[in-house]
Amino acid sequence: MPEYLAPGVYVEETSFRAKPIEGVSTSTTGFVGPTRRGPLDETPELITSVGDFERIYGGPAPLSFTPVGARLNHLAHAVRAYFDNGGSRLYVARARTPGGDGRASSAYLLGAAATAPSVRFVARSPGAVGNGSLTLNEVASPATWVTMSRAPQGTLVRVGGGAAARPATVAGGFGPFRLNDGDRLTLALTDELGASSAPVVDFSGTPASVQGQPLAPSVNITQGENDQLHVTVGGQAQTITLPPGSHDPAAIALAVNGQLRGASAALSGAGELVLTTDHRGRRASIAVTAPNADLGFESLPPPGAGGGNVDDLDRVTVEEINALLAPQGVTATVSAASLRLELTTAAVGGAVRLQVSTPAGPASAHTALGLGTAVASGVAGATVTYYVKDQQTWVGSDGSTLVQGPDDVAPAGGAEILSLNIVSTDDDRQTKSFEELGYAEAHPRFIGHVLAMSPARRADHLENLYAIEITGAVSAFQLRTALLGNASSAVISLSNGDDGAEPTAAAYESALAQLARLEDVSIVAAPGSSSFTDRQAIAGRVISHCERRRAYRMAVLDTAPDQTPGQARDFRSNIDTKYAAIYYPWIVVANPDARPGDASIPRELTLPPSGFVCGIYARNDSERGVFKAPANEVVRGALRFERSINFAEQEVLNPEGVNCLRTFPGRGNRVWGARIATSDQEWKYVNVRRFFNYLEASIDRGTQWAVFEPNGPVLWSNIRESISEFLYNEWRGGALLGASPKEAFFVRCDRTTMTQSDLDNGRLICEIGVAVIKPAEFVIFRIGQKTADARS
Repeated sequence: MPEYLAPGVYVEETSFRAKPIEGVSTSTTGFVGPTRRGPLDETPELITSVGDFERIYGGPAPLSFTPVGARLNHLAHAVRAYFDNGGSRLYVARARTPGGDGRASSAYLLGAAATAPSVRFVARSPGAVGNGSLTLNEVASPATWVTMSRAPQGTLVRVGGGAAARPATVAGGFGPFRLNDGDRLTLALTDELGASSAPVVDFSGTPASVQGQPLAPSVNITQGENDQLHVTVGGQAQTITLPPGSHDPAAIALAVNGQLRGASAALSGAGELVLTTDHRGRRASIAVTAPNADLGFESLPPPGAGGGNVDDLDRVTVEEINALLAPQGVTATVSAASLRLELTTAAVGGAVRLQVSTPAGPASAHTALGLGTAVASGVAGATVTYYVKDQQTWVGSDGSTLVQGPDDVAPAGGAEILSLNIVSTDDDRQTKSFEELGYAEAHPRFIGHVLAMSPARRADHLENLYAIEITGAVSAFQLRTALLGNASSAVISLSNGDDGAEPTAAAYESALAQLARLEDVSIVAAPGSSSFTDRQAIAGRVISHCERRRAYRMAVLDTAPDQTPGQARDFRSNIDTKYAAIYYPWIVVANPDARPGDASIPRELTLPPSGFVCGIYARNDSERGVFKAPANEVVRGALRFERSINFAEQEVLNPEGVNCLRTFPGRGNRVWGARIATSDQEWKYVNVRRFFNYLEASIDRGTQWAVFEPNGPVLWSNIRESISEFLYNEWRGGALLGASPKEAFFVRCDRTTMTQSDLDNGRLICEIGVAVIKPAEFVIFRIGQKTADARS
C-alpha cells in the first residue's frame, strides 16, 4: 500500500482488467547438423534468408567426412527448402563432428609454432571450407607533410629514392586453367645475387575409380530385384536402373555408362565392371553405396579417391599454382587490375630475371596458362626507409625520426602512405574484402583488430572466416615484412582444414544443448541425419530435446534415404513419442548448381523431407493457424518423390504414424499425412500436439506475473479471467470445437482445485479443458439407391 503522510489529493493509476495473454510464435524453427563453417558451442543465430545462412554457415558445397569422403550438404539444402516453402524464422545449431576441430592455417610468416614473436593466418572456425587463400595488395598513396600530419596514429609511410625495388613479373591468362596430367611448367630464375635456378612444376591429377568382381558371361536382370546400381560420384548420389532381361557384360557396361553422370563405366580385361570419374585430381571421388552381387558388387569395394597435386585438372586455380611455385622462389597471383595470372619473383632488384621456357620432355603447361615464352626483369630501387606515426613524431625502422618540413612538400626523397587491402577466398569461392588496413597496433584499422580471433563486433565474429594470429611483440615493420617481404602483393594459402568424421549422436546432443537456450523455437529438425550410421540414436536425441519439461517443441524426423515402405515402417517401430512426426520418402529437386553442358554436376538432388515440411508447418500456421493439420499442402520445389507411394502402401504406413508424401495427378506433390509417431491415441494428430504446445507455452509465459502474488480469491479470479479471454479468442478464430464458449473450454481455479495443503505449500492449481478440433482424415460419403416417390 502507498503511504499517505501529508494532507492533499492523490491521483493513482490502477488496472481494472485482467492481464492479457499473448499467443506465442509456433513457426520458429531450429535446424541441427554439420555445416561448412560457422560458430560452434554458441547460442544459435537467427536466420531469415538463404543469404543469411550462407554468410554465417557457408554454402551448399558437399562436406568431406573421414573416411567416407564427400557427402551432400543436406542442412544447407534444407534451409533453402524451408524458406521456399514458407518458413521465415530459423535458428541453426552447428554440430561439432568427431575429429572436426582442424582449423585451416597458413605457414608461419614470422617465427614458428610455440615461439614468439610469430605471425600466421588461421580460419576462425573448423572445416575444409577454410582451405582457401588471402590475396594481399599494398596501396601506396603519395604524401606531403600536410597529409602525413592528418594521418591517423599508427600509419606507416615509405620514404626515400622514389620507387622501391621491384620483382620480375610475367603475365599469363585468365584462370581457372584446364591442364593435362603430366603437363610441365619450366622457368629460369636469376636472383638479386646472380644465382640461377630452374623452378619446375609438373601438374598431376588422376581420376577416382572402383572395380567390382568379374561378371558372369550372362547376367539376368530382374526388375525390382537386381536392376539398380547405387553410385556416389563427387558426393552426389546416383541410381542406375538397368533394363530387365539377360545381358552380356559388355551390354551391362554400356547401359551403366549411358546413365552415369560425371563418370564412365567400362569392362576390364578380366571382365570386371570399372567405374571411373571424369574429374582428375584430389577432389575426384566415387563409391558404390549398395551391394549388387549380379553386377560384381557383392561386397562393397572401398571408395575410390583421385590423386595428384591439384584438386581438379580441369579447374586448376591460381592458389594451387602458387602452392607449387612458392617454395621455389616464384609467387603466382592474380593481377588486381586485369585479373590475369602473374608470376612474380620473391627477389627484387635490377639483377632479377624470370623466363618461361618450353620443356623438352613432357607436355608444356605454359600455353594452357597463357604465359607464352616470356622474359622479364626486376627493377632496381633506391634505399627505402619506413616510418610509423607515434603521436606527432615519425619513428623509422632504423630508429631515426623525420624532421618536419613545409606542409605542401614531401619529405626528402618522396613519401608514400601505405595501407593494406586483403581479399579472402574460401573453399566455397566466397570472397570478402578488407580495405585500408594498418600495420601498427595504434592504427584505427589495425589488421590485428579487424581480423582478430575474437572480434568486438558480433557481425564480424559470425561472418569473417579468417583471422591473423600475432603472438608476442611484433612491430609494424616486422609485420609488413612478414606479410609482403619486398613485394607489394602476395597470395597466402591456408590448408589442413578438416570437416572431421561422420557426425554421431553425441555431436547432435551438444548442438541441441545450444538450441535449448532459445525460448521461441517450436519446431526442431536434423535434416540429413537419417543418412548417417548413427541415425536412430540421433533421432532419439532430437526427440528427448523436444520432450524436455517446458520445451513446447515438436520434432520433424526423416526416414533414411532410398527406403522401401517396409523399412520406413521398421524405423517407425523404434519410436514412440507424443512430440515427433515422421515423413517419408525423400524429395527429388532440381540442383541449383547445375549448369547447361556440364555433366559433372548432377541436374537433380535427393533431399530429406524435414526441411520442406518445417517450411510447410510455418506456412500453414501463417495462412490458417496452428490448429489446422499441416497436410494436403503442396511441397514447393519438388520435382517428384524418391519413391512413388500408392494408396495400398499408405494404408499400411498411415496407421503406423508414418506421414507419406504423395503425387496426385492434377494436384501436384503434397504432404498426405498428419500423424504423430505415438501409440497414445489421445495424441494421434500433429495439429493437436502443436496446438497444445501453443496453448501451454502461451499460458506459461503470459501468467508469469502471478508468481509470488497473494494466493487468494482475487488472484484466482484474475487468472481465470486472463485464461478465459485468451481461450475465447482461440474459439472465435475457429481453433476450438463447440457452438459456445462453454462447450469449447472451461477454466477452474478456486477451492475446488486446491486443498489446504496446496495453499500451505504455495501451490496455485488451475484446471483447463479445451475441445480441440481433429482433422477430417477420412472423408466418407455414403451413397445408395432409393425408391422414387409416388407422384399423383
